[in-house]
Amino acid sequence: MKNLHDLAAEAATRAGDVLMKYYKNAYEIKDKSYHNPVTTADHEADAFLKDFLLSQTPDFGWLSEETVDSDERLEKKFVWIVDPLDGTKEFIEGVPHFVVSIGLVQNGNPIVGVLYNPVRKELIRTDESGNVWYNEQKTTLVPTPDLKSVSCLNSRSETRRGLWEPWKDEFRELIPIGSVAYKLGLVASGHEEFFVTLRPKNEWDVCAGHALLLANGGSMKTNTGEEISYNNKHTIIKPGMTGGNSHLVEAFVKRFSEREGN
Repeated sequence: MKNLHDLAAEAATRAGDVLMKYYKNAYEIKDKSYHNPVTTADHEADAFLKDFLLSQTPDFGWLSEETVDSDERLEKKFVWIVDPLDGTKEFIEGVPHFVVSIGLVQNGNPIVGVLYNPVRKELIRTDESGNVWYNEQKTTLVPTPDLKSVSCLNSRSETRRGLWEPWKDEFRELIPIGSVAYKLGLVASGHEEFFVTLRPKNEWDVCAGHALLLANGGSMKTNTGEEISYNNKHTIIKPGMTGGNSHLVEAFVKRFSEREGN
């Protein structure tokens, strides 16, 4: 069997090919819930990933946004945590800010992370030596320790709802991008500086990005400072989360506590 990092990277790029069959073409769109669309592309990519990854790792568990969940995964040491298309709204709008997201956890801890943006041909991945790669380049995190000196990747939808208005003076700049996983990948690969979301997310949104941050010596915590583990029965992570170098994460957690206290 291939090493698990290479396996996940191959799976992500091949799933990206599935998505590109539909990107800016005709496909069916449904709403799973209010403002939560799903497309034919999501489902086809998910089916491919589940078949491909579990055929190579039949003893592993499976958690995906587009697969009916099963408690069987809770008893597994290794579990794939997958979002076949993170950034579905952007995909529908023709905005190239979406990725295939594949994470693997061992006893709840993220150990493999792969993100692939098939429009921009960006593959961000861990390897067996503990490095993070952006295509063929080895990467490092941006080391800036001061919140007011950094650009912060934040949510387009949260920005539209006005949730970021009170925070606009806390950073040098706010950069709204839709896909949570893509934001994490850009930060984990050193292309951007910092990430925060103010709203809860699911495990499949952030697992791969969390693995990438950890591999590059970074950190991701909830906004209230809790460590994040995976393969839980309830997959929603509250109240939101922040990721980047450890200095920035700790500084934001402290600032969040101060503001919430006020």
